[in-house]
Parts: sequence; C-alpha cells; structure tokens
Amino acid sequence: MTHLSSVPSPSLPGTGIYLDHAATSPVCPEAAEAVLRGMNITGNPSSRHAAGDEAKEALESSRAQLAALLDCGFDEVVFTGGGSEADALAVVGTVLAAEHRGAHVITTAIEHSAVLESAAMARELGAEVTVLRPDSRGWIDPDDVRKALRPNTVLVSVMHANNETGVLQPVADIADIAHQAGVLMHTDAVQTAGKVSLTGIGADLVSVSAHKFYGPKGVGALKVASGVRLAPLIRGGSQERGMRAGTENVPGVLGMGAAASAALRHVDDPAFEEHRHTLRVRLLKGLEEAGGIEINGAGAPCVPETLNVSFAGVRGDTLVDILAVYGICVSAGSACHAGSDEPSHVLTAMGIPAERARSSVRFSPGRTTTVPAVEEATARVVEAVARLRALGPADVPQPAHA
Repeated sequence: MTHLSSVPSPSLPGTGIYLDHAATSPVCPEAAEAVLRGMNITGNPSSRHAAGDEAKEALESSRAQLAALLDCGFDEVVFTGGGSEADALAVVGTVLAAEHRGAHVITTAIEHSAVLESAAMARELGAEVTVLRPDSRGWIDPDDVRKALRPNTVLVSVMHANNETGVLQPVADIADIAHQAGVLMHTDAVQTAGKVSLTGIGADLVSVSAHKFYGPKGVGALKVASGVRLAPLIRGGSQERGMRAGTENVPGVLGMGAAASAALRHVDDPAFEEHRHTLRVRLLKGLEEAGGIEINGAGAPCVPETLNVSFAGVRGDTLVDILAVYGICVSAGSACHAGSDEPSHVLTAMGIPAERARSSVRFSPGRTTTVPAVEEATARVVEAVARLRALGPADVPQPAHA
C-alpha cells in the first residue's frame, strides 16, 4: 500500500483556496461587526428595564432583517440554534401539534440528515413517514408527492436545493399540491438563502442557517407562516412566540441579521448573478481537463455554487485530503458525514453505484472566490487526479484520518 506521504507534491503548495462554502462560509464584515456589537449588549431581551429594552430592540431589528430575506412577516420568524434545530422544529413540531394520532409525513431520500433524522423521530412518536426517491438527476417529481398524499398527511418536507449536488427542487409546485390537499409544506432552504430569491416558493415553514450565508455559526431561523401550529421542542420560557424556550443568542442573532441584509443585496445584484455563473463555467472547464469525470445532478436545475463531480478511478476522500495538504479546501459529500466510508445517501438515492459515489468531490465557490483562484485550484486537481490514477486502484492511498 502506498502511503499518502509518498504521493508527489503539486508544483505550487500552499495555495489557500477555499471552495467549500456549501459546508460553511466565512463571516462577512457586516456580520462580524454586528456580533461584536451584540457582545456589548448587557440585558436579557425578556427583562423589563432599559438594558432589557436595548436587547429586545436589537433582537427585533434582526428579526426584520431575516423577514426580508425569507420574504415573510416580521412575526413569522422564529430564531433557533441552527438549521438542524429549525428542521426538527418544523418536522417534529408539526407532528406533535397534529390533532390526531397516526399523522403522515412525506419527505425525500435526498434530504439533509437533519430532516431525515427528524422524520425518524416523528416515526418514533407514532407518525407514518413516506420517503420519496428522486430521478437519476436528483430531482423530485411533484406528481410523486401528489400520489403519496393521504387523508392523514400533515406535512410535506422537500429541500429547496440539495447540499451535495446543488439540484434545485420544484418547491413552489410541490407547495401548491400540498396546499390543495390542506397539508403544510416545509422546505430546508439552508443551501439557497442568500443565493437565490426565496420569494414565491410557497412553503409554510422555511429553515435557514446563518453560517451558510456569511453569518456566525450556531444560529438559525425558521419561518412559521401565520396560523401554523407547532409544538415546541425546547420548553421552558415563552420566548419566540412560545415555540423555542431559552434566552435568545443576541450576538448571534445580530450577526445573522446583518448577514441576511448583506446577502439580500447580493441576490438582487446582476453582477453577483453573472459572477456565480462565470465561476461555475470556469470550474467545470478546468475539471474536465482531468478526463473521466461525471457531473452528479447533470441535467437538473441547480444553484451555480455547488458542483458535485465523480473522478473515475480515484477515491474522493483521498483526493480531498491531498488537496487539503496544499491549502485547497473541498469536500467529499456532506460535511456532516466527513470521515464515513459509507457512500453518500444522496448519490445512492439517485441510483449512482457505490464506486462512483465514493469517487465524488463537491466544489462550492463563494461570493469572494475569484476566477484565478478557481483556475489555480482546478489545475492542482487535475495534477493530483493524474498522480492518483498512475498509482493504480490497488495503490490508491487512504486518508490518514479514516
């Protein structure tokens, strides 16, 4: 077995190129400044004095900023500890609030694990769960949702864009189908908030996470449409309209609000739209030089920032580790399952064979990524892939941490 250290080095080590924005994004200056401002706010937002009023005012100002990003009412924003908690509150909270036992939930096999695990929890609570499979592109057919509806269906949960492939789902169409049947619609918009407009997607419940749109980690939000009943998962105080007990994370929420406002400005900027598409074109063109690649999700609508590529004859996690040595940051599948030898559940659900799934790498540039950085990174990828293939299948090095 050839060890990782024996693989010849690329010619330009230490490039320091970050292409893993789907895992997390750097904190933008506006958000960093807002977090620091929040650290200097002493009061508890629930306290009835001047210090508490200052904290409450800051909290509600940030709520308005999130409402603008989510295209919803000011009082429809519930702050959470992150996207995963928002997903759990949407899925499990809906089941717990259902007025009858045996509630039915529809979701998909390509959801983030936060939704899939929440669906599993709902099943433990007595709910029935239908998990729909995508087509070979990773796209969910709205008609499959229609066929899966039952008289006891209380929720449909379909993500807005997949975190591994970037494939955009027809959420608005699915929401129309759900609403015609009197069923609530939830979408995990963690990978689209700040990238595409959330106007008109039609979901009653929308999950977002600050660190995916250049805000701080550990804070998220759930849009809860007016009139929707959810049972709280965290109980205690009456914060967040009684849906999420606990003193609010004022610095984090302020950072999230500032990041939301900055992101919304970019979403509406034609120059940003042109830049993100240019980066994808240059990224794909550079990677094609490696030969023997397949784009996972090809043929489906997608967010330009996420490109999932399989390299024939190469372990994706090995390629990720080699590139990391030289400062190029990418990932093999979801960051939430880093280190697992199991093939991606998303790619598996798409019908992609395990060998190809294990050879996949996700590239996700961001707002500040430059074309020269993409070109330099892809050149290093092509070089590393060629060296790994030259070793032969039996000698492909395994990640040191696996």
